[in-house]
Amino acid sequence: MLNKTRARVTAITRADAQSVEMTVALEDSESRTALAYPALTGPVAVGDSVVLNTTARDLKLGTGGVDFVVHNESRPLPETLGDAEGHVVKLRYTPLQHAVRAVEMDPQYGHVWESAGSLMQTPVVVAGLHSQIAPAAAAVKAARPHARVAYVMTDGAALPLGFSALVRDLKAAGLLDATLTAGQAFGGDYECVTAASALLAARHIAGADVVVIGQGPGNAGTGTRYGFSGIEQGPLLDLASRLWGTPIGVLRLSLADRRDRHNGLSHHTVTALGLLAQSPALVAFPAGDGIASVPARTLAALRASVENSPLGALHRIEEADGAPGLALLAERGVSVTSMGRAPDDDPVFFHAAAAAGALAARHLR
Repeated sequence: MLNKTRARVTAITRADAQSVEMTVALEDSESRTALAYPALTGPVAVGDSVVLNTTARDLKLGTGGVDFVVHNESRPLPETLGDAEGHVVKLRYTPLQHAVRAVEMDPQYGHVWESAGSLMQTPVVVAGLHSQIAPAAAAVKAARPHARVAYVMTDGAALPLGFSALVRDLKAAGLLDATLTAGQAFGGDYECVTAASALLAARHIAGADVVVIGQGPGNAGTGTRYGFSGIEQGPLLDLASRLWGTPIGVLRLSLADRRDRHNGLSHHTVTALGLLAQSPALVAFPAGDGIASVPARTLAALRASVENSPLGALHRIEEADGAPGLALLAERGVSVTSMGRAPDDDPVFFHAAAAAGALAARHLR
């Protein structure tokens, strides 16, 4: 199923080099919000006639449920879109495949790849959901303001980095210093062919003191044990370990999610960290006065559920206080939600993610 329609651009609501948000009018005059990626479509302006992919909206999806510009009929496309000097193709074998300048092939980084094979114990925070990267990054900055934090976006969910308003806000707030896109994901400050190269590039090219890695917006889930995109969290922990980093897993905890499989300790975390991960890692558990809104007995029960799960037998659980990170997010005006819930709606979820960032700061050398 791929749905398309024509529309006319009536207003540009936000624009930068990566993405353009706009209001469009369909042929029946219905008004909608649409998104274009200039690197793929060329420029877009008010009055232009555009072809939209409406599949996500028609399926009533949540994250990603907007219309995307496929083609601008009002403007001739330039001969070259993307990077004219690139040699690695992303979105391969699709009509939107385009060349990027991958760090692995960029001559200016040739010396890096001659020697870079270790993360040198750099803390690597491995997130299962995109919303977890904000508390984690902010917690690092709250504890170590001058530490450089890089985000590696995998191709587990959204492929264009420009789709993430959260990343844009974190960079504007000074909470992320560099971005890298791995695999088929594209649009980062640095383009990488693999997650392994991206982690090494984050350390040796972007100069990161802490790396946060995880999928972009749009986690896919089916309700089955292995059918969710965040399952990559386990193998990514192993990868960080194999590259001699300090892997730190983010727990997915919730007291507000009404789904049994995600209430308390999520089955996603149990599967990814407990059943698929093979290498021991650190796992952050939220603690401290900042999470006083959660009864001590409830936190103790959550801690017991983690320790008694398969992941408790493999990993070392360390407590950390995520409150300073969440406070810094609020202070810098960065709004973050998960499943429509803000930090006050589900504190244990966000404190768990922030605790991972605080733990990373603690293990900085």
